[in-house]
Amino acid sequence: MNKFPRITIAGLGGDNGKTLISLGIITNLRKTGVKVHAFKKGPDFIDASWLSYAAGCTARNLDVFLMGKDLTKQTFIHHAVNDGVNIIEGNRGLFDGMNADGDFSTAELAKIVDSPVILVVDATKVTRTIAALILGIQNFDKNLNIAAVIVNRIKGARHQRIVRESIEKYTGLPIIGMLPELEYKHILPSRHLGLVTPAENNQGVRMLEMLGEDIARYINVEAVISIAKGAPRLIRESNEEIRCTHTKHVKIGYFFDSAFTFYYPDNLEALVESGAELVPISPLHDSELPDIDLLYIGGGFPETHLANLSGNVSMLKSVCEAGQNGLPIYAECGGLVWLSRSMTYHNETFKLCNLLPLNITFKEKPAGHGYCKVIVDNPNPFFPVGTKFKGHEFHYTEAFPVTNQIESVFNTEKGVGALKGRDGIVFKNIFASYFHFHAIGNSEWAKGLINAAKSVHDEMRYMNYGI
Repeated sequence: MNKFPRITIAGLGGDNGKTLISLGIITNLRKTGVKVHAFKKGPDFIDASWLSYAAGCTARNLDVFLMGKDLTKQTFIHHAVNDGVNIIEGNRGLFDGMNADGDFSTAELAKIVDSPVILVVDATKVTRTIAALILGIQNFDKNLNIAAVIVNRIKGARHQRIVRESIEKYTGLPIIGMLPELEYKHILPSRHLGLVTPAENNQGVRMLEMLGEDIARYINVEAVISIAKGAPRLIRESNEEIRCTHTKHVKIGYFFDSAFTFYYPDNLEALVESGAELVPISPLHDSELPDIDLLYIGGGFPETHLANLSGNVSMLKSVCEAGQNGLPIYAECGGLVWLSRSMTYHNETFKLCNLLPLNITFKEKPAGHGYCKVIVDNPNPFFPVGTKFKGHEFHYTEAFPVTNQIESVFNTEKGVGALKGRDGIVFKNIFASYFHFHAIGNSEWAKGLINAAKSVHDEMRYMNYGI
């Protein structure tokens, strides 16, 4: 049976309450014994980490721009459950995307995986107009299955009555939930880039328990299950790629603690499936690198941990020496920051690894935000010249080179990059960029890291055995 019961939770825009409602429904379903798998539309690391936290298993990103339609659908089918409910959280407004055609929107994703949509609408300072907005959405794309409505931020009985009557009269859609303003900002705070991550929030369990109780009070969760079970059957393609794990050829260490959490699980799995043994490393607490063939530093929030990162002098020295001696290092966004000379954050400057001739400054507004396209135009240890990649960037930091001799290998066709139209800074066997890759849709990514690691691994083996 390939039913894959599923719903997409979408909104009219950002900050309508999609994430809180998704987390609450997931928590409530789990509490009642329903298996839940969660998915996040788009490249967002933080919302996906909270969905994973609530579901008790890894949430997956679904991104048509990064993966293409076929791989997006295959990714959903590969990780969805038949004996439970699959929750897909949308992003931005339902029809919002990169272009006027909405090719990469939540609506497009819902159609690709043939998912019913539960629409979350914000009722702040509005009543009957909500019905007009929903009616417009129904007519905007008649191929989209809008199955029900959840109304958020209701103020009082009179407000609730008018909103309910208006939606039911003009749209014919069932209302399966009406919520007041849920006050969770004190235990689920936001900052630049989005919510504080689960790794840095020590009240996550309490928040989910409270949220699950609120959702049960205000939302008909049985109706959610019924809508999910009514989704059409999805066909599992017979030629779907079968993943397998090869013999481990190399050891890849990766920074993983509360300062560095931005890793797509598909990326880590792609490395394992390509022959890597993964070794987690904490730049906050570990004193030196273990015996590895490559260091992978993902993104995260090094800026909020600068005092401790800068204070771990032994780890900074260990990585600096290893990089100078030829260890391949691959770094994205926060990793680029950590490898730099210094970072200035809120008028205070902290010394960092000093492998890259960059000084980093934190900005009050995003220095780069959105999808990216790059082409490799210079030789480097990781990717062949001429390779094209799709990815995304989202950073509040800006890099300032301290030399004119800095080398880069990405021509940024779309996006900001680290060097005003360029990205992919290289030094020895080091690669660093603001560009975030997703392994699905970028088949050269894992291959590039594995090959770089193997080259050093084989070189050391030859030296040790005199081959």
